[in-house]
Amino acid sequence: MKVLVTGGAGFIGSAVCRLFVGELGAHVLNVDKLTYAANLASLKAIEAAASYRFQQADIADRAKMGDLMRSFEPDAILHLAAESHVDRSIDGPGEFIKTNIEGTYVLLEAARDYWVSLPAARAERFRFHHVSTDEVFGSLGPSGRFSETSRYEPNSPYAASKAASDHLVRAWHETFGLPTVLTNCSNNYGPFHFPEKLIPLVILKAMHGEAIPVYGKGDNVRDWLYVDDHARALHAVLTRGRPGETYNIGGDGERTNIEIVTGICALLDELLPQSRHRPHADLISFVTDRPGHDKRYAMDAAKVTAELGWQPRETVESGLRKTVEWYLGNRWWWEPIWSQRYRGDRLGVGKSVAAAAG
Repeated sequence: MKVLVTGGAGFIGSAVCRLFVGELGAHVLNVDKLTYAANLASLKAIEAAASYRFQQADIADRAKMGDLMRSFEPDAILHLAAESHVDRSIDGPGEFIKTNIEGTYVLLEAARDYWVSLPAARAERFRFHHVSTDEVFGSLGPSGRFSETSRYEPNSPYAASKAASDHLVRAWHETFGLPTVLTNCSNNYGPFHFPEKLIPLVILKAMHGEAIPVYGKGDNVRDWLYVDDHARALHAVLTRGRPGETYNIGGDGERTNIEIVTGICALLDELLPQSRHRPHADLISFVTDRPGHDKRYAMDAAKVTAELGWQPRETVESGLRKTVEWYLGNRWWWEPIWSQRYRGDRLGVGKSVAAAAG
C-alpha cells in the first residue's frame, strides 16, 4: 500500500510514519512544510528505509500537491498537516485559517483531480482520510460523551478551523463523490511531542525545577489517547473504514489536568530519586486560565471498536509512565528544542488574560 501522509514530521504524523513503514510494510511519502513543531529527528528510525520518502512542501501549493500525487501514485492520502495548538490560535488565528481551512481545500481539489484520473478499480479503493479533533464539538457538561453525531460547537480559533475543514471533507464526498473517511480524536500524548503541549511541558519544567503552570483550578477534563494507539486506529480506519463515514477515536482515559500533572510529578519522584526538585508537585503554580477554555471532552469510541475492532492498548497510567521514561531517556531529541526553539514560555495569553494578570 502506498500512502501520502501530510504533516508526517509532526507529533501524530511521525508516529503514523513509523508505524506504517516500520511495522506494517507500507510505502510512505511524507509531505511536510516543516513549520516550528515539525521535527525530522522524530523519523530517525525509518529515514533510511527504502519504502520511505520525505518531501518538504506546503499543502496549500496546488501545483506541487498535484505533481506529488501523480509521481508517487498513492492508494490513499492521510491528511494530518495542521496548525494544532489552541494557545497559538489565540495569539495568531490567521495561520490556522490558512493551513487548516485553505490548505485542506487545496489538498481536496488536488486529490479529486488525481482520483478521477485513476482506473476504475484503483479509484474505488482510493481513500482520502482527514484527521481531526474532538475540540470541534465544544465543551461537555459533567456527563455524557461526544459521538459521531454530536453537534459542532467550536470555541477556539483552532477548533473552528478544524470544524471548517471537517465540513469541507464531508462536502467533497457528498458533492463530488470523493471517497473520504474522517476521524475525530481525543488529546494525544506520548514520545516525540513538542513541549508546548501540557504533558511534555510539565515533564520538562519539572525536570528543570521550574514552576509548572496549571490553568485555572486544573479541573478541566480531557480524554487522553496514547499516540501509538491513535496511529493504529488511523490505519484501521484508512484501510477498513466505510467511505463517507466519521469515526471517533478516544483513549477511554478521562482525567483532570491536575490529575495528569500530579501523576507526572509522582512518576518523576520515583524515577529521579536523586533529584533536588523532589517532591516535584511543589513546583505546581496555578495561573490565570486561557480564554474560551473548554471544560470537558470525552469520546465515545464504540463505533470504531464495533466496526473495525480497534481499542487502545495503553491505559493513562501505562502510557504516562512510558512517556515520562521516554523523555528521561531521550534528551538528544528534546534538548535542542528546549535550548534553541521553545523554552516553555506561556502562549495564548490574549487580551482578557493579560488584563486579568495585570
